[in-house]
Amino acid sequence: MHGEDRIKYLQRIMDEQNLDVIILLYSRDVLYYTGTAQPSYLVVFPDEYCLFVRSGIEFAMNDVFVNKGKVREERRLGNIFTKHFSGRELGKKRIGMELDIVTAEQFKEMEKIFAGCELVNVSPLVLEQRKKKDSSEIEKIRKACDAIQRGHEAVLATLRDGMSELELAAAVENAHRLAGHEGIFFIRQPDFFMSRGPISSGSNLFRISGVVYTITGVGLSASVPAGPSLRKISRGEPVMVDIPTLVDGYHADQTRTYCLGRAPEKIVSMFDDLKSIADHLIGQIKPGIKCSEIYAMSVEKAKELGRFDHFQSFGKGKRSRLIGHGIGLELNEPPVPSEYDHSELADNYVIALDMHMMDETAGVVKLEDMILVKHEGNEILTKSPRRLFEI
Repeated sequence: MHGEDRIKYLQRIMDEQNLDVIILLYSRDVLYYTGTAQPSYLVVFPDEYCLFVRSGIEFAMNDVFVNKGKVREERRLGNIFTKHFSGRELGKKRIGMELDIVTAEQFKEMEKIFAGCELVNVSPLVLEQRKKKDSSEIEKIRKACDAIQRGHEAVLATLRDGMSELELAAAVENAHRLAGHEGIFFIRQPDFFMSRGPISSGSNLFRISGVVYTITGVGLSASVPAGPSLRKISRGEPVMVDIPTLVDGYHADQTRTYCLGRAPEKIVSMFDDLKSIADHLIGQIKPGIKCSEIYAMSVEKAKELGRFDHFQSFGKGKRSRLIGHGIGLELNEPPVPSEYDHSELADNYVIALDMHMMDETAGVVKLEDMILVKHEGNEILTKSPRRLFEI
């Protein structure tokens, strides 16, 4: 699905949901439907649409893959309807907006502008449409996977005894940037922060910040308590690298576990079992399966291997009940393989299987790969070898 086809699909959904108009302003959604991330309002009626660019009209005109005749410059939302749609009566209409994204001030302004109308959250509709990736999106995700592979190669080239987690992260991030990483990632959550991505080693692997529900690293200070620290890496201890990339608007996410020198036998055994769970899921996932069924399969396999106590453990009895996430224009987006998501996968969904094991007496290992779900057989999009690396 390309260009205006995405908007036409949205218009069909509008009719089913009895929506009179949709107004989108979140940069990732505007980018998806129009090709530009310039500050804009995308206004969609069942029979018409227009992109109103608040700032950067020259950039937007160069970026968009929709009809340039549908692109106009306008800073104020109120003016859009008084100047451009004066013939359309909006009284008591159902207006769709991204109510998970707009601020309280923006919402209050919208209530004034559209007094008497019902404001409806359309983010679930947009995110549902975005789950299925077209060929152009998959190609961009492949490029992001190429960039993340460069970061893996940087670990192999630079990891050494006595270097800090921060030094290792800097080497990885530099390799990502030189390979086209845009230097940021997007998560649809207000006030989210995580440095450039988790790196952790040794004892820090057991310290789980509340910022992200995974192995996080501890960060450089209490200000951003996730990511690399100044801790020195020593021989014989696990090192986890989980730094995502963004290339041409689309993300890649991968985790690999490394060890300087010979890894302890308990770590090797734990990683082998973790990979067995991942391999089992990759072989069983198919269109039509529910996300919650994938989670149940992972738990069943962990129990079969005698690893239930370690699988997705955060220590002290705490456990994650999600084993991955969708990925695309945002780093974490639906669908979410977990105990809680009962939605079904479909052809051309891309998910990141993100799993770890923690043995509080031995250490932590983690493995994450991106999977393109296909009727004819799944494809692993991430390119780094899926093994424990002893350097």
